[in-house]
Amino acid sequence: MRIRLLICLVFTISFFSMKAQETFSANVNLKTEPTDKIDFNESNISVLFNKKINAKNQLTNTSEYARLNVNYEFSEFEDLALFNLFQNKTDYSFQAFDKTKMKFSLTQMFSFQENLDWSDFTLLGSFEIQQQLNSNTNITIGAARSTVFGTPKFIPIVSINYTLNEKSLISVGFPDSKISYLNNVRNKFSLTNSFNGNYYHLDQKSVLNYEASKMGLSQMTSAFEYERNVDENWFLNFKAGYDFNKQYKLIDSENHTVYNFNTGNGYIFGIGIKYKQ
Repeated sequence: MRIRLLICLVFTISFFSMKAQETFSANVNLKTEPTDKIDFNESNISVLFNKKINAKNQLTNTSEYARLNVNYEFSEFEDLALFNLFQNKTDYSFQAFDKTKMKFSLTQMFSFQENLDWSDFTLLGSFEIQQQLNSNTNITIGAARSTVFGTPKFIPIVSINYTLNEKSLISVGFPDSKISYLNNVRNKFSLTNSFNGNYYHLDQKSVLNYEASKMGLSQMTSAFEYERNVDENWFLNFKAGYDFNKQYKLIDSENHTVYNFNTGNGYIFGIGIKYKQ
């Protein structure tokens, strides 16, 4: 309980230490991912603050809570039905040169089942350099410590971003790619492809007969997304897609797989609401 209160206090301090913001947004999202053997349902709430310090420096803070429910067609793993995640991400970007931007990110994450303690803490982060090639094209390279493959690992970041016109943008790279089109001020359409994942520390009671200490979840998601600006500050978004190479595993303390659920691939459906000012 003390740790939960401390986490809430840290997030609250991060909110109010960035007052007089240029941008504030709050998001609530629901997502379901059914497969042949297991269904994954996730609810998520996040709050973002953005502060443009001056012409060259910008600070962004995002706090998020996510709750994952896993439904099995068999009862052996019913203790592995609920997972929680708290994370706070701080991004700092600055204009290093006329055509060069740099961005540093630091993420503090607690991922657990029901019993939260300090062993559930993970520190993630990234460093990126963005180089403007011409008026329409820029390239980003960098590295990150991320959980996109189901465990914390160092991965490369690379993308080339091209602005077709004021309504269309193409970004191709790893781990994320995106094509977006804005047909008017209210409607935004996107095709996305992303490598994404997470992992959670297990309670002792959930180890069963396996020497597992963590659960790892990862996939490559291709999706169509639609965002509707319903009025000046409120947005609705819808997402439909498919998960490829979906991996759901139990992992030991050395990050070795001790049990693979072999869920198979599946569709993904999501809906969300966002307030932005």
